[in-house]
Amino acid sequence: RPGSTHVGANPEQLFALGYAACFDSALSMVAGQMKLVATSKTSVEVGIGQRPDGGYTLDIDIYVETTGIDAEQAQQLVEAAHKVCPYSNATRNNVDVRLHATAL
Repeated sequence: RPGSTHVGANPEQLFALGYAACFDSALSMVAGQMKLVATSKTSVEVGIGQRPDGGYTLDIDIYVETTGIDAEQAQQLVEAAHKVCPYSNATRNNVDVRLHATAL
């Protein structure tokens, strides 16, 4: 925080780290189910957004880079992982989560 004397991660950063680790595990599980041989790298950005009623909510972007599969497979994999990831299930219909898949 600007002007703060506190050192360390903020709650949004900690949530992003947990979400990224969980989502990457979901990707591995789903890739196996889909019989895809792929590697992935997941990063999550979490911010604070304002709700129409004046309150605040989380705002999330999930970025996944894959290797070993094409762009269409990468998108399908990310969407399937989003259906089973516990963090995704916890935030579903509560938080705006945007998925970004890239095949390298």
